Amino acid sequence: MKTLLALVMSSFFVVVVGCNTVAGAGKDIEQGGEKIQDTAKDVQQKM
Repeated sequence: MKTLLALVMSSFFVVVVGCNTVAGAGKDIEQGGEKIQDTAKDVQQKM
C-alpha cells in the first residue's frame, strides 16, 4: 500500500511540474507572438 501511494504521489508531482513548465513556455511564446504582431503593425503604419 505504501509503495502504491508513493508511486501515485510521484506521478502526480511529475504531472504538476510538467504542466507548470508547459504553461510557462506557452506564456513565453504568447508574449513573443505579441511582440511580432506589434512590430508588424508598426511597419504597416509606416508604409
